[in-house]
Amino acid sequence: MDKHYRHEWKHKITYADLLTIRARMSVIATPDPHTVDGKYLIRSLYFDNLNDKALREKVDGVNAREKFRIRYYNLDPSIIHLEKKSKLNGLGTKYSANLTAEEAQKIVDGDIDWMMDSKRPLIEELYCKMIYQQMRPKTIVDYTREPFIFRPGNVRVTLDYDIRTGLDKTDFLNPKCITVPAGDAPIILEVKWDAYLPSIIRDAVQIPGTRVGAFSKYAQCRVYG
Repeated sequence: MDKHYRHEWKHKITYADLLTIRARMSVIATPDPHTVDGKYLIRSLYFDNLNDKALREKVDGVNAREKFRIRYYNLDPSIIHLEKKSKLNGLGTKYSANLTAEEAQKIVDGDIDWMMDSKRPLIEELYCKMIYQQMRPKTIVDYTREPFIFRPGNVRVTLDYDIRTGLDKTDFLNPKCITVPAGDAPIILEVKWDAYLPSIIRDAVQIPGTRVGAFSKYAQCRVYG
């Protein structure tokens, strides 16, 4: 798998900032075509080991780190992705593999022997880490996203809010699975791009008094344990 690292900014913003960014991006960028009324619900199931390796590396700011999750959108299990996100020197990359709902449920249930013969490298990698690192499904993370696309620079601007946690629940394919607000979670503005960030986007996402910072929805959703 080739590594293609992207730049990423994250800002904690207010609701007033969200309205400002939404208005600006609506003029200069294109809404993601997969949205419904400009937004979609993201539900992810994050993995960690018994020592909370992924959580600790994020909190400690480890330079090279990775995390695994299974994700789907708008509570529609017809398209499910296993994803691995890696960080190195502040740059990020993501690998992805498709899962069926049946396969995702098997992983949740601990029925994983089939993964080694899946012929999908990312699924086989997760299998190995579930065996040798005792990695397991840890918690559900829900949130609403408003995404915008700007083709030059392959820029993606997203507004994420209403971050909710499943606590210790992992039944993420159950649409009735209850999630609760993840503490005092902020609204997050994310900007991702390849080689360069066009000045029109750089100017549009500027909010006085905000600074680029680190924020992890997974870490936020572990606020209760």
